[in-house]
Amino acid sequence: MKKILFTDLDETLLKSDKTVSRENRRAIRRMLDAGHHLVVATGRPVNSGLTVVRQLGLTLPGCYMIAFNGAVIYDCAADMILNKRTLPIEHVEYLFEEAERCGLHIQTYSDEYILAGRNDKELEYYVQTTKMPYKIVKNMFASLEKEPCKVLLASLDEPEKLKRFQRQHRSWEEGKCSSFFSCREYLEYCPVDTDKGRGVRFLKEFLNVRTEDTYAAGDERNDISMLREAGTGIAVRNAFEDVKMAADFITANDNEHDAVAEIIDKFIL
Repeated sequence: MKKILFTDLDETLLKSDKTVSRENRRAIRRMLDAGHHLVVATGRPVNSGLTVVRQLGLTLPGCYMIAFNGAVIYDCAADMILNKRTLPIEHVEYLFEEAERCGLHIQTYSDEYILAGRNDKELEYYVQTTKMPYKIVKNMFASLEKEPCKVLLASLDEPEKLKRFQRQHRSWEEGKCSSFFSCREYLEYCPVDTDKGRGVRFLKEFLNVRTEDTYAAGDERNDISMLREAGTGIAVRNAFEDVKMAADFITANDNEHDAVAEIIDKFIL
């Protein structure tokens, strides 16, 4: 019986230096050779996620990616988008106006670039982490050729400002988009009813795999929907406490010590 493992990238599959351990690589290869499916589930844009996917050789049949926190479902073997959701331009424009009024960094994405209105330390930190190219644009909405998949607000020094922004815009958000924190410094706005859990639902149906044969692993709050949607939700040892509370199982190892290999050995193989 085929199984699916959905795994978050940062602080789950990836170590803090953004590399993948030898044991994790070996375990992934064993599960793929056994005919199971692997899905990388990330808040990162498609191109950034694909960088990791290709480094790991996850371009074989059975490899998929959930990008932009569920807004894009990608077949890594066929190198094609299976499903995509976007934010209406008027919602993006509103968020930019409000973020700039509140003095918060905000960015969105084209197919190839991060798009931001200015270069600041939040952008520099994000680029260093994701290795994505960026453009500074004076007229954001003339630069957007199509609706983006998400908008990201960031504050490295005052993350409380992001919580306040989210609270103040909850009533506007209803029915227009979904907001959540991918880490304490990043507040993300995605298309309405979009999260990693939606990506799990889509691929369960697309691949015709029973819920009880699906497993999801993560560490951050934006992983909770994925853990709840899978048959077995797994928090890595270094996960936030509320993620652990939402999980069915907590690994003995953390992301620095082969947590994903532990999961594969215990649940997939």
